[in-house]
Amino acid sequence: MPFIDSKISIPVSREERENLKADLGRAISIVNKPEGFLMLGFEDNYDLYMGGKKLDKGAFVSVKLFGSASAREYNAMTAEICRIFKERLGIPGNAVYITYQGINDWGWDGKNF
Repeated sequence: MPFIDSKISIPVSREERENLKADLGRAISIVNKPEGFLMLGFEDNYDLYMGGKKLDKGAFVSVKLFGSASAREYNAMTAEICRIFKERLGIPGNAVYITYQGINDWGWDGKNF
């Protein structure tokens, strides 16, 4: 039951969202989660500041997982998310922050896992 929430400083077209959706859907397998349960959120035109300066191109990506993954898997996921955002939106890896949160209690469809 993963959720990837992306706050992106630039406008993101419907086509770009579809490409991100597909790419992140494949990437989630890196942390042993199925695309079939993946929920995604995109917020574009989001004001992001780093080091006191507004980013022209930047992203903050929050990845929440039911359970957790290994440090190796998180490192591989970070590399893949940075690659996706660079390839699809031209956002350099040094302007992409990614956080991970493992969740023990996750509810869906009227019950908890």
